[in-house]
Amino acid sequence: MRVQKSFKEEQASGTLYLVPTPIGNLQDMTFRALETLKAVDLICAEDTRNTGLLLKHFQITARQVSFHQHNAYDKIPQILEWLLSGKSVAQVSDAGMPSISDPGHDLVQAALQAAIPVVALPGPSAGITALIASGLAPQPHVFYGFLPRKKGQQAAFFESKKAYPETQIFYESPYRLADTLKHMQAIYGDRKLVLVRELTKRFEEYQRGTISEIRTFIETHPLKGECLIIVEGDKGESAYEQELAHQDPLALIEARIQAGEKPNQAIKAVAKALGRNRQALYADYHQSKG
Repeated sequence: MRVQKSFKEEQASGTLYLVPTPIGNLQDMTFRALETLKAVDLICAEDTRNTGLLLKHFQITARQVSFHQHNAYDKIPQILEWLLSGKSVAQVSDAGMPSISDPGHDLVQAALQAAIPVVALPGPSAGITALIASGLAPQPHVFYGFLPRKKGQQAAFFESKKAYPETQIFYESPYRLADTLKHMQAIYGDRKLVLVRELTKRFEEYQRGTISEIRTFIETHPLKGECLIIVEGDKGESAYEQELAHQDPLALIEARIQAGEKPNQAIKAVAKALGRNRQALYADYHQSKG
C-alpha cells in the first residue's frame, strides 16, 4: 500500500499532471489547466501540432514532446527519468481527458510504480457532458468508448451488453453510424437513444428518440462531425418480453441476420426471447422466403 500526498511541499521527484483539453470550444479550458501548462517543464502531447495550436492560442511556450499510442513504449522510460530528476510533466490528449479513449494509462501506471505523484485535473469529458443533457438516466451508466468496427465483432459485443440495466455511452464515426444503429436495434430492440454530434461546437446537435426514429432521420439528414451515442439500459426481462410481443418475429429474425447472425442462430434467439417453438418458427421463416 502507498499513500500519495499530492500537494506536500517537499518531494524527491517531479509530478505527472494529467491535463484535460477542450473537446471543441476553447473557452472550456480551465484557469487551473492553463496555469499548470505554463508551469510544467514539459508537455507530453498526443499530437504536438494540434496541442501547439492550443498553446499558441493561450500564449504558452512550454516545451512539447510527442507521446501517443504508437511511441508510448519507447517514450515512457525517458519521461520517467525526467520526472525522477525533479522535472514536472503534463500529459495531454488531443481533446478531453487523458486516458479516456486516448493514450496515457500506461504512463500513469509506470509513474505510480516508480512512486511518482500523479495528479489529475478536472475538465472536459465528452461522454459525461453529453450524458447529463441527454435526458436518459445519468446513473448508473457505463462508458465503453469506441465500438468494434467489424460487423460480427460488433454484434457479439452488443449481444454481451444487451441485458445491462445501465445507460450506455459509445463513441462512433459518422461513417459507420447507420450500420451500427441497425446492428444495435436488431439486438437491443427499439430502445430510447440520444445521438450527439459536434459537442460544444457551433453545430452541436442532440437527436433524441428511439433507435428506429433516429435511423430514419439520419437517412435524410447526413451526419458530419464527431458523434456520440447514448442508449438506455435494459428495462428488465418482463418489459423486454412485452416489447417483443408486439413485434413481428420474422422481422426480428431478419434484423438479426442483417446484423451478421446466421439464420439458424437468429431463429433460435428469437424463439427463445418470444417463448415460441423453434421448429415452428423455422418453418414460418423459410415459408416466408418461399
